[in-house]
Amino acid sequence: MESCSTVVSTTLAVFLVLHLGLIPIMAQQNKPEIGIAGQEVILKCRDIPHDKHVTWKYDKALIRSFEDDKHLRGKAAMTDRSEINSNSKHLRVLDLRLSDAGTYICESGSHRVSISLHVFKLTISYDGHFLSNEVPELTLMQNSSHTLPDLNITLFNSNNNTVRPTISEKTRQKYILKLKQLEATDSGTWMCHVQSASPLINQNISFDVKVLGFQNTDLERKYATADSTVILSWHLNFRKIKWKEGFTGQLNWKQQESATAYELLDFNVTARGEQHETKKSSRFQFEIRKPESSIELKLPKVHFNHSGQYQCQLAYNRRYVQSKIELVVMKVSANPAGPLPRGAEMTLTCQVSSPLPSNAHLRWERVNGTQMDIKKSKQNEVKVEVNVSAAGLWNCHLIEENDKKISLNYHVEEAPVWIIYVVIGASIGGSVLVFGLACLCIISGISWQRRRQRAKRMAQARQYLLENKTCQCQQ
Repeated sequence: MESCSTVVSTTLAVFLVLHLGLIPIMAQQNKPEIGIAGQEVILKCRDIPHDKHVTWKYDKALIRSFEDDKHLRGKAAMTDRSEINSNSKHLRVLDLRLSDAGTYICESGSHRVSISLHVFKLTISYDGHFLSNEVPELTLMQNSSHTLPDLNITLFNSNNNTVRPTISEKTRQKYILKLKQLEATDSGTWMCHVQSASPLINQNISFDVKVLGFQNTDLERKYATADSTVILSWHLNFRKIKWKEGFTGQLNWKQQESATAYELLDFNVTARGEQHETKKSSRFQFEIRKPESSIELKLPKVHFNHSGQYQCQLAYNRRYVQSKIELVVMKVSANPAGPLPRGAEMTLTCQVSSPLPSNAHLRWERVNGTQMDIKKSKQNEVKVEVNVSAAGLWNCHLIEENDKKISLNYHVEEAPVWIIYVVIGASIGGSVLVFGLACLCIISGISWQRRRQRAKRMAQARQYLLENKTCQCQQ
């Protein structure tokens, strides 16, 4: 019985030792080496003395052999892209390809190490060069000599914020992900985190995203008062990224959405970041300003008809992106213009060049006045009028969400007394003049009528005398 129990104990001990010895091997097989296509990978030949010969194979095909300081070349596909480190005996594979995935064997005498290489290939549409509002497409492919795992993919943008893509295609070999529309601020290095439980994979793959575009919003509204100086700016981000090619652009203006567009200027930017602008139109007076990384237009004295949409467009590889600034101009006027006579009324008008958004309105108010002296425009109205019967200072405000964007004032002055007398005298004098002219016209008309009748009677008399003389001659 003792011998039997000894045998059992020995067997269990051997099994335990073998089991414990196999755990690292199983763990090693369960965690392959990871390589990224286009990069390099170093496959380690572990526990090989530095003075030993070493041979590397790929699926039984010779890659390289290192013997007596001599390198022997094989015929494997990656032979020309690989090298053996003379000290560590590790294999370095350059410019890794998806097809390089598989089992690599390192041999040195009776020592044999098997390494499984799992290769990922990450590609991005347009080679990572985008315009604002474009949607990138990310393709992740994998290859291995073992069964391909189901991957869990997480994306992080250049600000290290998680991005949730849409998976448009999914197979064991390929994952196609669609991202959201890009903005100029998305430029930078992104990260694709790949995970798998079996085999154990926990890998980060970095890739560059370059977004060319405007730092302005897509449609910006700018308010200005008549006769003021206005500067319209479009800030570009091409100096913050290394753009591989030059691009062109132009600035257009149209007064309304459906109106004809006029090209005001065009520009081009070289790959080295040199910027050149050319004026194309003299439709109205403007200046081209040249700050760094911006397109700027200066209107020294804006008019009411300068309002409209100013559209800056970039063009790259037959792809376009644009940014609009809508210029809204405000003016005030009075009818009748000039000083206000005592007891008279005038109408003050505040007007904008285009309809306001629903959260904006115009408002007349009298300085130091009461609540009764406030007049607001209704929704979608482009002007507001107020009747004034006394002198004072009036302000018209353009208000958007309780924020006063621009203001114009109109000072109503009371006419002096002598002006009233002049006006009355001018009115009386004008009336007398009109009455005199009317009388003169009547008198002239009567005289002309009398002369006409007299001439008619004389003509009849001459005709009568002529007829009588003819009769006497016949007798």
